[in-house]
Amino acid sequence: MSVSQVEAELATPPRVGIGPHLLSVADLGADGIAEVLRVAEAFAEVERRSIPKVPALRGKVVATLFFEESTRTRLSFETAAKRLSADVLSLAVASSAVKKGESLRDTVQTIEALGIDAVVLRHASSGAPEQVARWVERAHVINAGDGWHEHPTQALVDCFTVRQVLAEGAKVDPATLGVSCFEGLRVVIVGDVRHSRVARSEVLAYSALGAEVVLAGPTSLMPANLDGWPVSVAEDLDDVLGSADVVSLLRLQAERGSGSFVPSLREYTAGWGLTRERVARLAAHAIVTHPGPMVRGVEIASDVADLPSVVVTRQVTNGVAVRMAVLFLLLGADSALEGLGSTRG
Repeated sequence: MSVSQVEAELATPPRVGIGPHLLSVADLGADGIAEVLRVAEAFAEVERRSIPKVPALRGKVVATLFFEESTRTRLSFETAAKRLSADVLSLAVASSAVKKGESLRDTVQTIEALGIDAVVLRHASSGAPEQVARWVERAHVINAGDGWHEHPTQALVDCFTVRQVLAEGAKVDPATLGVSCFEGLRVVIVGDVRHSRVARSEVLAYSALGAEVVLAGPTSLMPANLDGWPVSVAEDLDDVLGSADVVSLLRLQAERGSGSFVPSLREYTAGWGLTRERVARLAAHAIVTHPGPMVRGVEIASDVADLPSVVVTRQVTNGVAVRMAVLFLLLGADSALEGLGSTRG
């Protein structure tokens, strides 16, 4: 994309609204996901400039409230907001009034009174972002992970990265693919689905775009009830690897008790880890994703993690562009972007 094309994309009114909040991938649907990917592609180009910054959200304030620590996601959102010229308020929960007994509702209403425009929330309780969305009057709420429920922006990052790799293989611009490239794609999600909010968001995103989703993992790490999930379940990972276009590995959620659901890490790796032997079963075009951080030697062998088909580092890089797109579409898509080209590198 040329500089002029980037400016044209970002100056174009959004084709699909995604507001006022982003609590679940279900809030977007296929059209909303396509719109996020379209705008993220423009911001990925901005990221490659010598001065990767635009004034799209100048004067806006984005607050990050992480009641569970996640350095990657928090830094990604804060970097995205700063790239858009927004001011960032990062609440240090460990030293905040929350530790003194203040309720979540009081905390949210206090920071909204400071004039914030968006709250990026991570919380251990499923449904917390939805509740916060009921309490705020003007701020937009973005779910950065809630309990075992969802992590919508991570699923968007994964879709964006997969499309990017598919476009490179076809030697075309990702923007020209739209979301048609996901039709019929076979995505195998491997591991601790039971405790994974990423898995739930991935299932919603990939299935909405027309992909076939297969879950693979120990029975003990599968949700107790999969009624209504648009997925199939593989009892043996080796049986489905050869037909996979995308393999999405999940981290064992040790902090959520997943270790007590498997006899041992060694046994888990033997049955469900992506070992060097299993990689040989994959098609040459297969893409391997992981939300990070990877536990080498458990869900993925150390030497496998460094193969070109494993796109974890690219996912981290793309996380900024995708979160820029989400913030922009929620906060600034209806405002004039004067001076966008003034940061040309």
